[in-house]
Amino acid sequence: MERPGRLLLQSELRVRNAAYDVSLSRSLLIWKRRTSSPVYHPFRPSVCHSVPVSEIISVREEEEENGSRQRDDGSWKKIREREGKDCRQAFTVLYVERCRQHRWRCAEVTFTCSDEAVCQHWVSSIREQLASNTSRPKHLLVYINPYGGKRQGKRIYEQKVAPLFTQAGIATSVIVTEYANHARDHLKMEAELKKFDGVVCVGGDGMFSEIIHGLIWRTQIDCGVDPNSTEEALSPCSLRIGIIPAGSTDCICFASVGTNDPVTSALHIIVGDSQPLDVCSVHHNNMFLRYSVSLLGYGFYGDVLSDSERKRWMGPARYDFSGLKMFLTHHYYEGTVSYLPAKGIIGTPRDATRCRSGCVICQHNGQLNSERSEKYEMDEASDSESSGEWRTIRGKFLAINAASMSCACPRSPKGLSPAAHLADGTTDLILVRKCSRFNFLRHLLRHTSKDDQFDLTFIEVHRVRRFRFMPRHCQSDSDLELDLHENSKRQIFSQICKDHPACGCAPAYSSWNCDGEILTHTAIDVRVHGQLIKLFARGIEELPVFEDLSNPCAI
Repeated sequence: MERPGRLLLQSELRVRNAAYDVSLSRSLLIWKRRTSSPVYHPFRPSVCHSVPVSEIISVREEEEENGSRQRDDGSWKKIREREGKDCRQAFTVLYVERCRQHRWRCAEVTFTCSDEAVCQHWVSSIREQLASNTSRPKHLLVYINPYGGKRQGKRIYEQKVAPLFTQAGIATSVIVTEYANHARDHLKMEAELKKFDGVVCVGGDGMFSEIIHGLIWRTQIDCGVDPNSTEEALSPCSLRIGIIPAGSTDCICFASVGTNDPVTSALHIIVGDSQPLDVCSVHHNNMFLRYSVSLLGYGFYGDVLSDSERKRWMGPARYDFSGLKMFLTHHYYEGTVSYLPAKGIIGTPRDATRCRSGCVICQHNGQLNSERSEKYEMDEASDSESSGEWRTIRGKFLAINAASMSCACPRSPKGLSPAAHLADGTTDLILVRKCSRFNFLRHLLRHTSKDDQFDLTFIEVHRVRRFRFMPRHCQSDSDLELDLHENSKRQIFSQICKDHPACGCAPAYSSWNCDGEILTHTAIDVRVHGQLIKLFARGIEELPVFEDLSNPCAI
């Protein structure tokens, strides 16, 4: 833990009628209980607490006079006698307290002062330290999706989040969305972004997708960048985005915070955390389609989404039903995947290293990608495509997935790609070739086990900066070099009955699942834009952080 710097204040204060030595530096607030005996007791260590100043939510001044009145018998005479000596000044510090499973809570401690001037000096000093933290937001634009998940977004914000923002002195402008893409359209055209320090969405991953589409598009237009260009580098967004989870999956929160708890996310926003995030742009024939931050899935996951959209009346159970149906159907699809491998970086998709707070891999690879982008802008002749670095894979696939983060969630604690990183400028391209149902089930079950889910002969995984996909039905026979002898009977049969769905033949193509939305085209060009946006988050903290902060005086 960070050691305290030069002390700004040091006093003897009381907490619950016990004497404490309290000190404040620019980095830490520490209060240590005074021992009643000078004799050292090894089995009775002194109680010591420390809180980083950056994790103090607020401080309020108050008079501690209720305690004496509660202890007397209600006599007016006794109140007058005690009024002079027991009515002392006090101030309460609200701060972040870590709990299990990466959850944060708002805790508080009240210090009693014998002198009013001392109390005011402490309050003003702490407030000065909080005000000097420029990373903390002062004014937020909040969008609430009242229909997402279990339709609890508005209640969650009003009961759990808004009181915390008020305590922290954060002003908010709240908009309750009324229709699909309301937030996206408002950010694109109407929102006065210069007034705000950040944008907060209350909802699920779909609501977050609306926010990033509106904010990224608005940023590109303001900077004169053409979003439809596949070769032009996108300008990073200046405003940070906060997510108050109130959806069905909340994949982004699990990857960037470690939990889908709304109070935890609100506290990350209050303390002004910042976590960069990669964004993939998806194009079709130089036409922009969508942005993706978590999963692009063709084949199995695309079919599951397409089928579940026709069963929305079933509620969340539709995903389980469609997943089982698509597993039993076992469709595979032919096509060509071309990708640009991420060279010169550290880390691979099969590493044991996970993306955590202060990730060294994200910092190193992010810097490398920014230098490469600057070089590319200076010398367009260094295009990787012309230098022959592209690689091509043709075949039959049960699934083609691109994971820009681990995609962990309660149903899949490890995620689709456990070693994927949030801000390293790459995405993990996972190719699941045609195999038996049993083998595909083995692959799916490994998402919830400790086994290496890529250690299977029919699976390939590549860490890439860009990839393209062309489905079989968009190509001529000469373009796709497959084993014609092995597939001749199926091709003849498909040619006869491709227009007759009643025959039960496998469809010629699937759909792309882009962060829970279906793309209108299957032939796509995907490019990773490193650290394009920033979240009010700090990444998943390692377990030792929680252990150290629970120990007495871990400094």
